[in-house]
Amino acid sequence: MNILFSKFKEVTLAVLPITIIVLILNFTIAPIEPLLIWRFIIGAIFIIIGLGIFLFGADIGIQPIGSLMGSYITKSKKIWVMVVFGLILGFLITIAEPDLQILATSISGVTSGAISKFSILLVVSTGVGILLVVGLLRVVLNVTLAKLLTILYGIIFLLALLSSSGFLAISFDAAGATTGAMTVPFILALGLGVSSIKGGVQSEEDSFGLVAIASTGPIISVLIMSIVSKVGISTGNLAYDSTVSEGIISPFVHHIPITMMEVAIALAPITIIFGVFQALFFKLPNKKMKKILKGLVYTFLGLVLFLTGVNAGFMEAGSATGYAVGALEHNWILIPIGFILGFTVIFAEPAVYVLNEQIETVTSGHIKKKIILYTLSIGVAFAVALSMIRIMIPWIQLWMYLLPGYLISIVMSYHVPKIFVGIAFDSGGVASGPMTATFILAFAQGAAEAIEGANVLIDAFGIIAMVAMTPLIAIQILGLLYKRKAAKEGVEISES
Repeated sequence: MNILFSKFKEVTLAVLPITIIVLILNFTIAPIEPLLIWRFIIGAIFIIIGLGIFLFGADIGIQPIGSLMGSYITKSKKIWVMVVFGLILGFLITIAEPDLQILATSISGVTSGAISKFSILLVVSTGVGILLVVGLLRVVLNVTLAKLLTILYGIIFLLALLSSSGFLAISFDAAGATTGAMTVPFILALGLGVSSIKGGVQSEEDSFGLVAIASTGPIISVLIMSIVSKVGISTGNLAYDSTVSEGIISPFVHHIPITMMEVAIALAPITIIFGVFQALFFKLPNKKMKKILKGLVYTFLGLVLFLTGVNAGFMEAGSATGYAVGALEHNWILIPIGFILGFTVIFAEPAVYVLNEQIETVTSGHIKKKIILYTLSIGVAFAVALSMIRIMIPWIQLWMYLLPGYLISIVMSYHVPKIFVGIAFDSGGVASGPMTATFILAFAQGAAEAIEGANVLIDAFGIIAMVAMTPLIAIQILGLLYKRKAAKEGVEISES
């Protein structure tokens, strides 16, 4: 119980900053409807309680399942087993990810049904499944992460040149949506389970990078779909609604059953697969089995409360706040506000805490989770600020940020200690979680709607892509600082 209370304390300190910022904006330069503010406050309470419960559940439920499955797949020493189970696990856990469900619905609406929700779910989940297998094989075959990422992003840049410009932001945002609160803990644990078979320093280095590799799958698969389908999209509306629906509590009452169903569907594949593995292979004692099942229940309750708070309270307030600031005469203030929001929102991302806990555990405390957290927040702050500039200046296109950003990241990966390469690219995935995909995206949509000349589809969607990219540079800079410090102390750190 003490662990649960410590989670609540940690989460409260994480969510309070962004809550205070929105309230300050409301009572000063960007007032929004009182109903939205009350929903926002209630949503913050839901998020604090839900995130605390989720993190506790992930620790005792999701992570042990992933580690057990990763260890079993590797111990079998059969490539076909790794390929088959990796593909199935990657596909099933992704197609049920709540963040992806929301994004797929938005894409279907933007393209007026030309790209259906089902096709996005199918294409993206297949992409994750295939690249998850590639990531697992990398660990077994001892392929350097930097070299594999160079090949994968080389393929992405080539496909981007051949595909529709409207698909670029969607493809990168799809990658962000697949690394949500459900998939990240499982994939991280799966990677840890696979790499733990090796032992030693190699095990530490290979514990990270699987999320990074898996998240390239949606980018590649969506860009290929763009080329094959020949559907061109360059503009659209994301159904921004400036009106306020009635009531304060009713949106929460409306969202709870929907969210319960989405989370139940998201957890069902993992639960069923674990049940099958338990019956056939694991055969865990009843005490350990009950603890994992208890963790799954906590994960379910936490995710329901968290996502309800985000969707019913935070998202609409984010959109209204963005619109109010964007409509100001001196709307350049969007840039510093975006920087501050980017810095604080990362503290409320559930997957970030899961990754940071694993980093501190795997490295035996040598890499502190707080250092990673603050470095990550600085990277995301720049991502949101640069995105605000792009919304305000129409001629700045997304590729002008992404192309040099990823090129710098790939070049750096050859000069940074191996473990930091994996952490950096994994961090890019976990940073673009449900808080970013809802509140920050909604804020950008509202701002783009208010600013003349801004394209709501192209400019707003690309913000998730930016949030996924800047941490790659920020964390690798941290890696270079660690390398320099180690050199002064006479300690050798292996490079990529």
